[in-house]
Amino acid sequence: MINCIIVDDEPMAREILENHLQRIDTIQLIGTCKNAIEAFNLINSHKIDLIFLDINMPEISGLSFAKSIDKNIKIIFTTAYREYAIDGFDLSAVDYLLKPISFERIFQAINKYENESVSIDLKTPVEISLDKSDFIFVKADRKMVKINFAAVDYIESLADYLKIHLKNKTIITRETITSIEAKLPQRDFLRIHRSYIVSISKIESFTNEFVEINKKAIPISRSYKNDVKLRLENV
Repeated sequence: MINCIIVDDEPMAREILENHLQRIDTIQLIGTCKNAIEAFNLINSHKIDLIFLDINMPEISGLSFAKSIDKNIKIIFTTAYREYAIDGFDLSAVDYLLKPISFERIFQAINKYENESVSIDLKTPVEISLDKSDFIFVKADRKMVKINFAAVDYIESLADYLKIHLKNKTIITRETITSIEAKLPQRDFLRIHRSYIVSISKIESFTNEFVEINKKAIPISRSYKNDVKLRLENV
């Protein structure tokens, strides 16, 4: 059974999707939401496999919401706007459906999700074990240095170099912030700026402009502000 939710600010759009999904035996509709906050509450209280997500919503867009949730939850975008398709697929969306959405198109998207899920389930035991590691190795001082995720306060980008700030020392490595972000567990770390990733558990306080870690104010950039607010207010 596929546990899913619908997130759309338009009542009629939610109703149409709900009627379509009720015709598919493998779908368990957990709930419908009119905004991202309601959706976040459902995700925190239920195991959700798949989200049918509108893009153009007030306050927090579907794209911002998709960036802030667990990547194991898959997204099927549902929108009237064709121009967001590239952004949607950049977020590894299963599919991108243009309104008005027919039952046949929904059915195709569900089949695509199921096929992708089977592929993921065929991972080898070694790959699954690596996914659960609580550390990485980075190159520093001509050797590979072990970095325990729990020891990291925040990571700072300096062009092609990174400063990994631990409690009592700093590790400098030649790597991009995007590449190391992909190696970090999303549940524990948060990108707040093009140059900063922070450990969520180490945040002592935050405002709309910065988070504070070890009495240091680390800036939140405008483009990440909605994502950061959504994530931190729903920890």
